[in-house]
Amino acid sequence: MARQKGIIKLKGTIGDITFYKTQDGHLAREKGGIDASRIASDPAFQRTRENGSEFGRAGKAGKLLRTAFRPLLLNAADGRMVSRLTQSMIKVIQADLISVRGLRNVVDGEAELLFGFEFNIRGKLGTSLYAPFVASIDRVTGEIKVDVASFVPANMLAAPSGTTHFKIISGGAAVDFEAETFVLATSETAILPWDSTPTTAISQVNVVTANSTKPLFLTLGLEFYQEINGQMYPLKNGSFNPLSIAKVSGV
Repeated sequence: MARQKGIIKLKGTIGDITFYKTQDGHLAREKGGIDASRIASDPAFQRTRENGSEFGRAGKAGKLLRTAFRPLLLNAADGRMVSRLTQSMIKVIQADLISVRGLRNVVDGEAELLFGFEFNIRGKLGTSLYAPFVASIDRVTGEIKVDVASFVPANMLAAPSGTTHFKIISGGAAVDFEAETFVLATSETAILPWDSTPTTAISQVNVVTANSTKPLFLTLGLEFYQEINGQMYPLKNGSFNPLSIAKVSGV
């Protein structure tokens, strides 16, 4: 690919050159490639078909997980989150040691590899929340829980400039990647002042289906606010709000 220069930026196809815009700027590339019908039938492209099948399965699984946590993601996601999550799902699928290549899947893979995934790379949980917390998943009761001991916000939260208040949020989900369904429960604190006054201990319990046989996920995050004339405003439209997968229980 080549980067477009000059005042006028092109979009579309001229001859064998396609011009397009990405997050990295205006680019251009030469048309080409192998005919799709050949890829679909030629034995020489068996591995390509297998890789494509698993890539598609990873994309679909990532979309389902994003949909499950959509209420929390509305205020905490970066522009490359979708592609990053797909890449993480590919690793989950490739960890499937049961299925044959091309048919590997999330359920037989290692969902635990999603632990620590950051939905917002611009605001990571590990560099925003320094207060210790305990995350737990009780598959029998369906309780997906996080406990945060009392802490001093000004000392234990790395908040972006302009922050006056914050909120701790969490979500628990049981995700059925085969049926493409999910059960979600969410929790949040009140909007708390970002100051030197210790918080009370925080316990958030998100209850999903008891005795579930599906992968269970806990996400934990923060939302930052600025108080102006008695009104609370999300800080910079949530661009620095962290949300991370803090606990996973596969099947």
